Amino acid sequence: MESQVSPYQKENSQFMAQAIELAVENIRAGLGGPFGAVVVKDGQVIATGCNRVTSSNDPTAHAEVTAIRSACAALNSFQLEGCDIYSTCEPCPMCFGAIYWAHIRHVYYACVAEDAADAGFSDQDIYLEIARPMDGRSVPFTPLMREEALACFREWNRMENRVVY
Repeated sequence: MESQVSPYQKENSQFMAQAIELAVENIRAGLGGPFGAVVVKDGQVIATGCNRVTSSNDPTAHAEVTAIRSACAALNSFQLEGCDIYSTCEPCPMCFGAIYWAHIRHVYYACVAEDAADAGFSDQDIYLEIARPMDGRSVPFTPLMREEALACFREWNRMENRVVY
């Protein structure tokens, strides 16, 4: 008996296939790493992104981040509630944070972190660093002028028309 594929699964596969195609095209064009992402809302592609770290000299230009930036611009919003993201790989810690800050509803991913590590894109050191206490990290983290900087939060809390995010 033939397996039935729901229209929802077919739609998801089409969006993931688009992300994969973007990643392959990105590699062939020499614009960055092997990662692509597609942001979708209500069944429509809102934005796409590819890894542009090396071509833009921007270590934050991962596929998910570039797609989120484009989607926010397209929707004129800093939050992407009701949007889903399709990524060719399980998001790294930075992209994971961006996805949560953007309030994305659902993440679909193809490859897993181990696949990325096998291709030379390991995030394991970052996860280990996050788990270490501040004084044990390989990049020094030194507190400085906390009391003075608390004025920023006091000012924020006094604002009556602040936009909470």
